[in-house]
Amino acid sequence: MSTALELNRPTYTHIELKKLQPHIGAEISGVDLRLPLTDAVRDEIRRALLTHKVIFFRDQELNAEQHAAFARNFGPLYTHPSTPRDENISPLHKISAEEFKKYERIPTPTSIDAGYHTDTSWRLVPTWGAVLRAVNLPEIGGDTIWVDAAAAYRHLPDELKQRLEGKHVTHDFRDALLKSGHDYPIVAHPVVRTHRETGEKVLWVNFSQKPHIIGLDIAESKEILSAVLEEYKRPEVQVRFSWRPNSIAFWDNRGAVHYAVRNYGDFPRSLDRILIADEPLYADL
Repeated sequence: MSTALELNRPTYTHIELKKLQPHIGAEISGVDLRLPLTDAVRDEIRRALLTHKVIFFRDQELNAEQHAAFARNFGPLYTHPSTPRDENISPLHKISAEEFKKYERIPTPTSIDAGYHTDTSWRLVPTWGAVLRAVNLPEIGGDTIWVDAAAAYRHLPDELKQRLEGKHVTHDFRDALLKSGHDYPIVAHPVVRTHRETGEKVLWVNFSQKPHIIGLDIAESKEILSAVLEEYKRPEVQVRFSWRPNSIAFWDNRGAVHYAVRNYGDFPRSLDRILIADEPLYADL
């Protein structure tokens, strides 16, 4: 069955799904992620993810091995070169407030610095999915916001869509990579990408990686990027998730961008993230 037909199927028979917002976000229940998934359950979870961009699971008391085993159902796991990792499971990355401070971004005059981003967009072929598990949470605060980047594109004025046609934007993560003893060329991706599975046009800019639209002067690039950022900030295309112990978020990096709300002071908030590599045909680029 084609992806398009799969996405149009209205019901699920192996999982329970509750939409959180009209455009983005759904909560999944009726499945224990500690146990091996059947093919049918795996396929319904993937369909829900493609449809809703980010899905959430509550009350899933996973350990690191179970976290990795769940993510592995959806593709090979990716080991990030600059992020602290679990000593036994190298693709399990430790995401913490302390780590954010370590890699504070250096603003540049050509770009707009903001928190909306997608993971590993600095690669020619970014990881396609991410599974994030709560580990140590503040009593209040520390939410994460996800944006439906396809809905953000649909809301753009036609005139701006035309100006973006064929334009590429830089994704520059070299400062953080070099600090960790790694390097990678600065890459540029289309500002408007077509999602390979859903066919949707997606507004895709990483504001944490010095974006500049190639071929435009600084002023025009900033003007357009400011318009993109305003679309990301629209509540109508967002879902906001309040973390609780044993919560899991699983999102499609190709269809969503996200923003970590850092309003919890000095609390040592931490989460474990596993990234899922793209198809073998592309993943080694």
